[in-house]
Amino acid sequence: MAYSLGGWDLSGLAGGSDGPELQRHVRRIERGAKKFRKLEAGLKPSMSPKKFMDMVRQTEKISEQMGVVGSYASLAYSADTQSDEATSLLTRISKLGAEIANQTLFFDLWWKTQVDQKNAARLAKGAGELAGYLEYKRRVARYSLSEPEERIINTLDVTGVSALTKIYDKMTGAFEYKMRIKNKTRTMTREEVSIHVKSPSPKMRRAAYRTIFEKYAQNRGVIGEIYQNIALNWRDEYMEIRGHGSPISVRNIANDIDDKTVQSLLAVCQDKTAVFGRFFAQKARMLGMGKLQRYDVYAPATSDQKKYTYDRSVRMVLESLGRFSPLLEGLARRVFSENHVDSQVRRGKRDGAFCSTPAPGITPYVLLNFTGRTRDVFTLAHEIGHAVHGQAARERSVLVHDAPLPIAETASTFSELLLYDSIAQNATDDEKKTMLSEKIDDLYATIQRQAFFTLFESEAHRQIGEGATVGDISKAYMRNLKKQFGRYVDVSGDFAAEWSCIPHFYHAPFYCYAYSFGNLLALSLFQRYKKEGRDFVPTYISILAAGGSKKPERLLEEHGFDIRSARFWREGFEYVEGQVGALSRLN
Repeated sequence: MAYSLGGWDLSGLAGGSDGPELQRHVRRIERGAKKFRKLEAGLKPSMSPKKFMDMVRQTEKISEQMGVVGSYASLAYSADTQSDEATSLLTRISKLGAEIANQTLFFDLWWKTQVDQKNAARLAKGAGELAGYLEYKRRVARYSLSEPEERIINTLDVTGVSALTKIYDKMTGAFEYKMRIKNKTRTMTREEVSIHVKSPSPKMRRAAYRTIFEKYAQNRGVIGEIYQNIALNWRDEYMEIRGHGSPISVRNIANDIDDKTVQSLLAVCQDKTAVFGRFFAQKARMLGMGKLQRYDVYAPATSDQKKYTYDRSVRMVLESLGRFSPLLEGLARRVFSENHVDSQVRRGKRDGAFCSTPAPGITPYVLLNFTGRTRDVFTLAHEIGHAVHGQAARERSVLVHDAPLPIAETASTFSELLLYDSIAQNATDDEKKTMLSEKIDDLYATIQRQAFFTLFESEAHRQIGEGATVGDISKAYMRNLKKQFGRYVDVSGDFAAEWSCIPHFYHAPFYCYAYSFGNLLALSLFQRYKKEGRDFVPTYISILAAGGSKKPERLLEEHGFDIRSARFWREGFEYVEGQVGALSRLN
């Protein structure tokens, strides 16, 4: 089978179009929610465990059905953000989601706030894999509001913060970038311009960054206003109304991660800036520079830019997974055989890459913007890692299928490490030198950069709550960059606009530390694999198969990892230091 660039097949989701079958799905969901709502009158803490679990299973069914419909609308929109039809459908389905959430809200609130501890223990005794989920619900009860208040928030979010992120996507997705290449001005997408960020030419790297930043800077008023309102909405709802202690604790609680664990992670990342600093100093020497400019951080170690066909890239990823586990390779192949990948670059298509699992029994969908760069091959491995994770946990209930974000980034990073290890085995010293440089580039981008993104968000949310302007936010971002790079890299003033180019800040505040977490955890897992060999494979698959059924600290503790301690995160950095040392020996 040859693998070709193309779009995905959404026909397996609600008929694959905004037609009669989709409407039947919608009506089925509405009927189920309406029927479920009628059970409210029979809610009693003294009810039988069987009746209670029957109600839990009904919420599970409604959630799974809604996930399929919602995924279809979201995926169709991601494939073409400029489509009026896709935009309209996404709005309608988002509104439906809010309505269904409001219909079933009574049960969630009843369980969290109206059942005494003795009856809660009795009712959840036979919950099996859902025991942790039910426990988590009660643990976060103090952040819940009354049912009328929750219904208002669900309803207004559709035309509030969700609408703001959609406007950001629609606006930035329509940007056209004009850049001069070989004495000819070309109109390109952001993905196409971003290729030149890794150009061998310093002039082209600088031009690529400036082309992107100028477009965002031209629209800084609107883009900045969108971000300020998203941050204010986050503060108003979660801190002022729900009572969370800090903006980041909202994400920590959603991830079922302790604040202390995240603080430990971020503190170690701040403490280890010199590790990447030493790499940047080496890279400057490799490029014949006295010191790197921020434009040069992702400069290639060689002018010989390797290109990969899509077919070869897919095969490389599948083979590297197969060497580790034929089971995981089989799960990865399913994504391609069912045509669940949108890989080509198109105007209007969402930037970047992601993996989406509509429901536990449905093969995940992967979006890429593949241009043949080495980075694209590893992005492919990353997203296929997510897809493998989703399928490894497919036997889990939809209520506990998705791993918390930090754990969710582990399989994706581990997949990249397997690919890197596979390629490096047959590489010459010159090839290893290039690969090591690119690998450490990636480790910087996915560990250190993401941690400092999170630190910036904490500062930006604090400042916005105190009335900061867009200019104040940009100054805070520049301070963040200078602390991150220290004396090793010079940062020019045009990078002050970079924060507005980061979609995660808009889509999911404080998401980014999950990458740092997942990468450092994956490095620890990979080091154990190199020591234990194939004996480690069942342990790894067990972690993936757990999905979101266990609190991350508890799940990893069962396998010998104490993620609350700074020592654990420093051990992850030992791998990075080893890679920097290996590169130094080759220079």
